[in-house]
Amino acid sequence: MKEKIYSLLRDSLNLPNVLTLFRLFLVPVFAMAYLDGHTIRALIFFCVASLTDMLDGYLARKNHQITSFGKLMDPLADKLLVLTALLLHTITGAFPWPAVCIVFIKEILMIIGALLLLNRDVVIPSNIIGKTATCLFVAALITGFFHTQLADAHFPADIVLLWASVAMTIAAFFSYARSTWSQLFPGKQKH
Repeated sequence: MKEKIYSLLRDSLNLPNVLTLFRLFLVPVFAMAYLDGHTIRALIFFCVASLTDMLDGYLARKNHQITSFGKLMDPLADKLLVLTALLLHTITGAFPWPAVCIVFIKEILMIIGALLLLNRDVVIPSNIIGKTATCLFVAALITGFFHTQLADAHFPADIVLLWASVAMTIAAFFSYARSTWSQLFPGKQKH
């Protein structure tokens, strides 16, 4: 397993992957700003990190720099960013706990699955359902920074977006599970 990880790192040093690593670095920076009460600064860090997600994927496709490292670490960086922001919004009372529990269970299962698949040299790339769920989460999380103002205006856009993203993340989970099954057991697909 160590050799596989070392090989992934050695063969994958390019701009898209550096952006992914930068996004990972921004997660604790964002969390510290948020917890210190610097909401606008935290929002800026969150938006910059979210933009690196779009940029690294675009550059990887455009420059033909799609790597196994990127396929693994890009979704992991996304998950850490989204889960951190989701947890922080929930701790402060902006988001309901049931939504967080659903998402955390799904993400833990996805991470365990990805690690097991890595050991078998199988990488399941992100798909349109997962990307849509991530976009909805980003929109919900950004509007969550304005939860108090939205609640005062009786317009809970952040909560509506949150539950839409929860529904989409459940759909993504089943889509990834099906893709994983077809990769691991190609002869056992239903026709």
